[in-house]
Amino acid sequence: PTPVIRWIKEGGELPVNRTFFENFKKTLKIIDVSEADSGNYKCIARNMLGSVHHVISVTVKAAPYWITAPRNLVLSPGEDGTLICRANGNPKPSISWFANGVPI
Repeated sequence: PTPVIRWIKEGGELPVNRTFFENFKKTLKIIDVSEADSGNYKCIARNMLGSVHHVISVTVKAAPYWITAPRNLVLSPGEDGTLICRANGNPKPSISWFANGVPI
């Protein structure tokens, strides 16, 4: 008999309101993907004679983006100032500091 198809995300839930099934549930579609969607997805096919499954590993890559965007700082002589540069991405970006185009 034709198997019933089921999808699960190992260690979590399928993305809510962003998961759609196509082709009689043979295709899992996730829209508006985020880094949290990375993980292992399991497709399970089952009928009265047994079941079979396959695990698909999904890695979401992301260009660097600001967690906290840097802001300009205006200081007077003798004052202290703190510059913050917080970025993320996958792979994790490296952060370099320059003063007037010269590496610090």
